[in-house]
Amino acid sequence: MLDPVRRALYNAVEQEVRDFLFAMGNMSTLSTIWCGQKHYLDRMSLGELTVAYFRYPAIQVYIVLLGVCAFLTVRLSEGSVRDHALPLSAAVLAGFLIYPLVWYLLHRFVLHGRYLYRSSWTASVWKRIHYDHHMDPNDLRVLFGALYTTLPTIAVVTIPLGGLIGGAPGSAAATGAALGSTLFYEFSHCVQHLRFTPRNGFLRRIKQLHLLHHFHNENGNYGITNFLWDRMTGTYYASATDVPRSKTVFNLGYAEEECTRYPWVAQLSGARD
Repeated sequence: MLDPVRRALYNAVEQEVRDFLFAMGNMSTLSTIWCGQKHYLDRMSLGELTVAYFRYPAIQVYIVLLGVCAFLTVRLSEGSVRDHALPLSAAVLAGFLIYPLVWYLLHRFVLHGRYLYRSSWTASVWKRIHYDHHMDPNDLRVLFGALYTTLPTIAVVTIPLGGLIGGAPGSAAATGAALGSTLFYEFSHCVQHLRFTPRNGFLRRIKQLHLLHHFHNENGNYGITNFLWDRMTGTYYASATDVPRSKTVFNLGYAEEECTRYPWVAQLSGARD
């Protein structure tokens, strides 16, 4: 028999699972309602951003899945998390640490690569998850990652990594850590485009570095919230005087001959840059 505390925890998370399933069933409607509204970060306050952030369907899904991961961690540990504290802690740490590396690699080599828009099969994906954001960095509707790309990436990386460290409970713990990192990443990314100067020195600095990526030269500062891998691989730059201004900082190189040769993104956006 489970003690009252564990039973209450199980019941609470089971309710979250039901809410998640309901939300997924209504995701199309929720996304349509949210995206039908205008959210321009250069016109929003921090309070307005916070409300819009927590109302965004993908953010709600991440929060619910984080609760599910916590539930599974406890359940798969047979209710004895304390006995598995070391491997679970290591799995959580791994989930937090692997996220910046995975994001750096995807951001640099996939999102800023030029092969997604060269196929009619993937052009719409690239347009949605990155091109539109660079073309209009202040439009909150295209800032958030798409669930059909973020969730598979998190799962593919953290489930086996956590499993190697702590078995099934470790997989759940590492996945939960990556989801927590995603929530922090998404909110920090929003603040970086908001007309707002953070008081915290760290947040203020990563905002400066990210805005350089968007408005000066896109071929560097890929890290968003962690620039360790930029520093290690030579793509970090601290100020606009360190590298020349890029002519493709907004269109990511998708212009002129590229538009003509690979027209799918241009056809979807109705504009040629």
